[in-house]
Amino acid sequence: MLLLGLMALLPGALLVMTSFTRILIVLGFVRNALGTQSIPPNQVLIGVALFLSLFVMAPTLHKVDKAAVEPYRAHKIDGHQAIIRGLDPMRTFMFKQTRDADLALFIRLSHGKRPRTRADVPTHVLVPAFVVSELTTAFKIGFLIYLPFLIIDMIVSATLMSMGMMMLPPVLISLPFKILLFVLVDGWSLILQSLVSSFH
Repeated sequence: MLLLGLMALLPGALLVMTSFTRILIVLGFVRNALGTQSIPPNQVLIGVALFLSLFVMAPTLHKVDKAAVEPYRAHKIDGHQAIIRGLDPMRTFMFKQTRDADLALFIRLSHGKRPRTRADVPTHVLVPAFVVSELTTAFKIGFLIYLPFLIIDMIVSATLMSMGMMMLPPVLISLPFKILLFVLVDGWSLILQSLVSSFH
């Protein structure tokens, strides 16, 4: 029962400890900024976020495989040692993406001894700090994504007001212009390139 419980929690833990959170939130911001409601569908956004996360995490997962999975399969180390070795590359990745302020916050909240080095920071403190940092970064990117589309909405709304067409919803007019702008600047490529670059 304990093993089954751990297996049920493992996918959620892996999603929280990887780039998946930031990517999915940013893609959600893109859809909301465009105002296309449910296009692309949630399943498509989750699929894109999942495979893009695998692309971003590939070097880290390769290190996990070399340090933990291969020695475990060769019966050179036991399961406990494999988990400890496998956590090291994941912790390195999370430390690179975690802001010092968020890490300090959760160290204070844990009421534990102040760590001298990163190796002294417990994983149960690092993971929530990493998640908060990812949320903060995703919202910063989302704000920058919203700006050009907000300008289009304001221009369309002001134009309709000046023409006395107050009963016509501005979204109905601005949506084609936002989609056109997104297509002309090759928006998906820019967004995905920026997301991948944000992890390096």
